[in-house]
Amino acid sequence: MFRKSLNLIAATALTALFTLAAASPEASARKKVKAAPAVPEPAKVVTNDKGYYKDIFMDSGIGVSSRKDLPAARYLGLQMEAFISSETAELSAADTILQNELLISSALDENGCLLYPDGAPRFRMVYMNGGNAMSLTHALKDAGRQVFIDFVHGGGSYVGSCAGAFFPCHYKLMDDGVKDYTPEYIGIWPGVVRNTYLTRTPTGVHIEPGSALLRYFDFGGDMYVDEVFHNGGCHAVEDTLWPANGEVLARFDTSKIKTKRQFDKLPVIWSVKEKEEWGRVISCGSHPEGSTYGDRLQLMSAMVLYALDGNAPARVKGSLVLGEPRVMDRATHDRLPEFTRIGDKQYHHFTVDVPEGTDTLRVELRSVKGFEDYELYLFANPGDFAFRENAKYMDISLKTDKVLEIPAPAPGKYFISVFCNTTVTSLDTEKGVRYTGRVDVLNGVPYIVGVNLPAPVEEAKK
Repeated sequence: MFRKSLNLIAATALTALFTLAAASPEASARKKVKAAPAVPEPAKVVTNDKGYYKDIFMDSGIGVSSRKDLPAARYLGLQMEAFISSETAELSAADTILQNELLISSALDENGCLLYPDGAPRFRMVYMNGGNAMSLTHALKDAGRQVFIDFVHGGGSYVGSCAGAFFPCHYKLMDDGVKDYTPEYIGIWPGVVRNTYLTRTPTGVHIEPGSALLRYFDFGGDMYVDEVFHNGGCHAVEDTLWPANGEVLARFDTSKIKTKRQFDKLPVIWSVKEKEEWGRVISCGSHPEGSTYGDRLQLMSAMVLYALDGNAPARVKGSLVLGEPRVMDRATHDRLPEFTRIGDKQYHHFTVDVPEGTDTLRVELRSVKGFEDYELYLFANPGDFAFRENAKYMDISLKTDKVLEIPAPAPGKYFISVFCNTTVTSLDTEKGVRYTGRVDVLNGVPYIVGVNLPAPVEEAKK
């Protein structure tokens, strides 16, 4: 249990990341809760070996709930980190400094913990807690809001509850029928939402027939989840600016409760994936995130799984030219992601066209002077992306410099990948876990990669 107070020793202290340890699904299943119905085994989660640092980042920062636990992450066996601010009444300048350094920029991490040096998402998914969406967005300011936009547009997915469902939307439908444009929100949900005005009251939830959530659980066979807590959240508006590829995943059941305005059978959970290269956005007007058993836990878990399944596919940095070294040494501020350094647990993918009659394909990874002390792995695969689990050729030795020699390669396209296995370590603090150890990796590791290169020369390392 984390203490609520924060002893900030220096305002410019090392950027803090706050990790919640993920217990196994088996441990969660063993926990006995009085009158809890049996929960089936969770849907299979693909192991995180596709170039992300970890699975989930939970924002429990300024303006939203200071939640320390996401049971669905533990239930599914996912790795999670979080920023957890003080409660609203105890907020201080220290919280603002920590949040800005963590999410936006610091000397140790130029573009924050959510993004790699080249702007790619460092986590597979962000979860945004409920709270006060306007306080949240005012605390983030333009630079912080842009980080979340870049995260989704880079291929990471987003899940938000209550305030976390307002935050993605530019448009709210007001009681007079006017669409209110809120520029302080981030617009990753292109449609419209409307306030329910229902507080501190649970509602039922009907899973939409054909909903993607049914890929993971059947919710007891009746496609219904009862007693989902609701506290001032929103619903999606289907007849105004609904995106072409928007999905209703579940609907409110308020037939047995009194509400200020009618929203029975309106969307409580909705999603969109606007482009293949973007991540999926899932919004929920209610609060299933704290549930630890039964259909409500399944509901939150299904949202997480569908978000993870919405990550963008792997991308190729560029094509390698036989005999020409490709120097990957640019920093974030250079704004040249095709030539930017690699981050921790990240893959960089390249292709090379191998002509017929090639005697030997020699794939080479070279260190840059001053950056020899890193674990960079090298992979090659004919015809498809080269990951650790499927690459036909690899070198995962501890040294940085590597060579793969492929005799008599078949003609065609080969995929070449570099993977950075060097990563930060973490220490428990009053607010979770802080990055220590190899924090130098946060701003990226430069390297040189090439195919059938001439003998190394110093000029290639400049």
